Amino acid sequence: MIRSSTTKAKLTSYGATRQVTGSCHLLETAGGRLLLDCGMFQGPPDVEAQNQLDFPFDPASLDAVVVSHAHIDHSGLLPKLVKAGYRGPIYVTPPTNDLLDLLLKDAAHLEMMDAQWENKRRQRAGKRLIEPLYTLDDVGQVLSQRISIPYGEAMEVLPGVGLHFHDAGHIIGAAIVELVLESGGKNRTLVFSGDLGNRCSPLLRDPEKMDRADVLLLESTYGDRDHRSLPETLDELRLALQQASKGGGNVLIPSFAVGRTQDILYWLGRFYRDGQLPQQRVFVDSPMAIEASEIYARYTGLFNRDDPEFNRALEHGGWQAWLPILSYSRTSEESMALNKVQGAIIIAGSGMCTGGRIRHHFKYNLWRRDTHVIISGFQPRGTLGRRLVDGVRRVSILGSEIAVRATIHTLGGFSAHAGQTELVSWALGMRPSDPRVYLVHGEVEAMEALKQCLHQSKMRVEIAEYGSSITI
Repeated sequence: MIRSSTTKAKLTSYGATRQVTGSCHLLETAGGRLLLDCGMFQGPPDVEAQNQLDFPFDPASLDAVVVSHAHIDHSGLLPKLVKAGYRGPIYVTPPTNDLLDLLLKDAAHLEMMDAQWENKRRQRAGKRLIEPLYTLDDVGQVLSQRISIPYGEAMEVLPGVGLHFHDAGHIIGAAIVELVLESGGKNRTLVFSGDLGNRCSPLLRDPEKMDRADVLLLESTYGDRDHRSLPETLDELRLALQQASKGGGNVLIPSFAVGRTQDILYWLGRFYRDGQLPQQRVFVDSPMAIEASEIYARYTGLFNRDDPEFNRALEHGGWQAWLPILSYSRTSEESMALNKVQGAIIIAGSGMCTGGRIRHHFKYNLWRRDTHVIISGFQPRGTLGRRLVDGVRRVSILGSEIAVRATIHTLGGFSAHAGQTELVSWALGMRPSDPRVYLVHGEVEAMEALKQCLHQSKMRVEIAEYGSSITI
């Protein structure tokens, strides 16, 4: 392929534009073509249908891929990318390297199962059969192309393009991506925030501050609001646990396997050690969350050090040393046995209630007035989690109509994303360099609100559009 001789680089967004998921941005320079993230679209069927479309570029023509972090909406189409011909390096941080192994294999399993069930239906109807979006073989190819780069180390990933990862504080291994483009003796800097973490995270460090950029791609998930304060959130969690204990019902916590589950286990362990946890049984009913928690325990050196007691427990005995009443439900038989328990805390995936074992627990518990459901993360439109937050009274789960009689609690302070004030403060650190700011990874209302806030601070801001290009 002939490279352009122009000294200007071009950046084109192909995902997470005016929506939260599907992160994907193509950088074209004189030295080659680099893809920032390759995420899956998640949400209602019309959004997820975008995963079936061909890439709007030739995957075989790419020279490098950089992944900000392991969440599926940032990494989940990597197997599709290699299936379509990409064979270059995939740059990640060491924890992301480990998490991709876990998350992509699970995603492939789901894709294969979905295709199998759909083909049974099609076969009965005499329709053409389909193939899964990708398979475990495609995941294996992705894993063989990974190259790990620790935070702070520099690497030339294309001729004239240097890469630095900085700690984003979102999940373990999440990175702010800094790309320095050298041309004609001048450097231009592209900073991609990835997903910035909430400064109230009990485990991870605050997002690293950046002081300059020529172009800033900034996430905007919570661009229209701040989170509830951590003390208020913890008070609400304690109250919910106390109410559930008095009624004797279960506490169901739909949770993301990576990040949210570990934060919740931290706080339950802190409550237990402080004599503030009325329940005497806690179950993590998610093989993926269990494995992710074990990966977290490998990287305590990346944690903040505000709680030495926790760090010692995790290093010497794992999560069950921190929370002795914790049990893991790895098998389907162990999961089904939880249908008979009462008065327990059950943490299960998925975080948006769109699949996973939490739906089985909803089927057995959501209609009970003594059940308490704790929603602890962002719920996009069209998801079951969003419908519960919005107060729906009946839902269809696994073929059954279920009345929603449980008490639904929404805890905003546990979000793994920075709130509006934190996003603005972080972006203003680069204001002296007068960057052009492009908002990605947010619903339209959140983007518009954040745009106005940054405009008021004299920053140049636009909302990124699908397929639109900018020069750097």
